[in-house]
Amino acid sequence: MANISIIGGGIGGICTAFALQQRGHDVTLYEGAATFQSQGAGLGVGANAMKALDKLGLKEQMMEHSQILRKMIILSDKGKPITETDSLMVSERFGTDNVTIHRADLLLVLRNALKPGTIVFNKRCVDFVQEQDGVTISFEDGETVRSDAVVAADGINSLFRRNLVPDSKPRYAGYTCWRAVITDPAIVIDNLVATETWGPSGRYGIVPLAGGKIYWFACVKAKARDQRIAKYGIKDLLSIFKGYHRPIPQILHATDEKSLIHNDILDIKPIQQFAFGRIVLLGDAAHATTPNLGQGAGLAMEDAYVLARCLMTAGEIVTAFKEYERKRLARTRKIIKMSNQIGQIAQLENKGLILLRNAVLKQVPPSMNMKRFEFLYDVDWD
Repeated sequence: MANISIIGGGIGGICTAFALQQRGHDVTLYEGAATFQSQGAGLGVGANAMKALDKLGLKEQMMEHSQILRKMIILSDKGKPITETDSLMVSERFGTDNVTIHRADLLLVLRNALKPGTIVFNKRCVDFVQEQDGVTISFEDGETVRSDAVVAADGINSLFRRNLVPDSKPRYAGYTCWRAVITDPAIVIDNLVATETWGPSGRYGIVPLAGGKIYWFACVKAKARDQRIAKYGIKDLLSIFKGYHRPIPQILHATDEKSLIHNDILDIKPIQQFAFGRIVLLGDAAHATTPNLGQGAGLAMEDAYVLARCLMTAGEIVTAFKEYERKRLARTRKIIKMSNQIGQIAQLENKGLILLRNAVLKQVPPSMNMKRFEFLYDVDWD
């Protein structure tokens, strides 16, 4: 079995560490931060990712912290339904559910599954050298480590991708986002339904989490790295979304200013290669996508299972990494493209175009809507 170093302690890195340990590999995960950060909000985990977690034996632990979704509804700013996706149909057809979970809870489940001592903190990778029989990694503290192979799960700003694919850089989607999680018994939502409100001032999502918590996000068109907008708080968001239906104003009023998370929405243009000899890119390092399909974390979980299986079936590292690449390129490219397109449609500001968009979407039969997204869930990695 191989000695494998994983760079990056996010969802993809930890999930991969577990998948590789399951198959007997000697795995060390290097994380640049001094400790795990509790910061984070909610995220959706699609039926496809749940299928991957099920194959890894982590589904039960995950479900203890998750909220099952039965519907996803897009609304106008006045609260009128535009389109609806029946998540129950996904569950019945593909055998597993779409769920939501707090990011911190998901990371805890994954960390607890690892062998003690797998993760080494305060280890920021600053350089690497690949040779025929291994890879030497250099860290900020001056230490070097040699491994049979490296899994680069170091995020959208990946050091490895920057060096191996120099022309691949994060690209701005054209809108910025605020997120938070609240708990307020006075605000009642359907805990089986996630909604997105598409209006002329921006987009607002309301997502139920386990334990009565509510995750919300607000996306607004803006210039990249706009320092003025980066300073916006609850008062500013209330001004932007004034006139939007209930309970959007109530949720904003109930949000603690200190819990706000803000970031520009980025992805990367699909690249043509994930495997580079004994180095392989995984998760956002390979295929960062906008969040419009709720597939960022899910794709990383898929990656973990597929990579571990390829190492088991192909045996030799370089061959296994190329097989993983072959299995992942087309799927991730399609999801990046579709997610980007949905974001552009959702963030329309022109009222005439919004009326046209809403009218067209209302005419799409649920069966056709389901057909369009079927490829997300109808997957077989074996």
